[in-house]
Amino acid sequence: MTLSYQSHYLEGDGHRLHLCHISHNENAAGPAVLMVHGSIENGRIFYNHKGRGLGCFLARQGMQVYVLDLRGRGLSTPKIARGHLHGQLESICEDIPRAMAFVAARRGRFCTVAHSWGGVLLMACLIRQPHWIDRVERQVFFGTKRTIRVHNPERWLKLDLIWRNLAPLVARAKGYLPARQMGIGADNETRKMLRDTNLWVRSSHWHDPDDGFDYQKAAMGLGLPPTWFVTGLADYALGHYRDMRDFMQELGVSDHPHSLLSRKSGCLHDYDHINILTHPDCEKDHFPRVSQWLREGSGS
Repeated sequence: MTLSYQSHYLEGDGHRLHLCHISHNENAAGPAVLMVHGSIENGRIFYNHKGRGLGCFLARQGMQVYVLDLRGRGLSTPKIARGHLHGQLESICEDIPRAMAFVAARRGRFCTVAHSWGGVLLMACLIRQPHWIDRVERQVFFGTKRTIRVHNPERWLKLDLIWRNLAPLVARAKGYLPARQMGIGADNETRKMLRDTNLWVRSSHWHDPDDGFDYQKAAMGLGLPPTWFVTGLADYALGHYRDMRDFMQELGVSDHPHSLLSRKSGCLHDYDHINILTHPDCEKDHFPRVSQWLREGSGS
């Protein structure tokens, strides 16, 4: 099945956001899906031009898929460099809402899919701008957590050594975090985004570092969209099951569906933080369940 990839560029104040629309038929009646990536990556975690990835899979099921490259990442311009000052607040209050508005204007209500920190940013956006909640039918988050409380060798290496100590030193010297050059990610980050994520990952209180907004307090009683939280057994640090459950509790959605993908639970593999979206077997393992769950929420 031939897929269409159409790039849209959403104009901002001195920058452009890239939104890739993937479909096999512009008039297909399936639900619209907005996809948001996490830290030190871009939208390509969800697709490539060979038709692989969750975005392409959902498009083949008749869905209208829109994959966002957050500011300075992927094909969004300008690319992150020294002197760029944007952080989480711009993603939460400006960039994600701009992408939501684009999709809503063309498709009406929509679903969202996020990987890792993208789920934190999406929830923060809905909490700060709750008028969007009624526009979102269902969500699926892969490996999403706000805090990392588990302790194991992978956490000590990736979080304590690299993210909290080495990365800030390199970012201070370079003026931004060159994660691609360092071999620790698919895309780069600004110093402010690195600072913001470090503050949230280690803080028990979910407050905005810029204006003090209390996300946890604001989330209570909002009626957030039905969200399926998914992680893999081999995701030992960046999306550990216990940290994912902590985030669900913080949001007040402990009763929402959640899954730990493993051989023991009937999956083909014990998935980790990345191959939960990139392994070739995903298309015959959990991707069909994701498609079905999104369709059930949209009534299509």
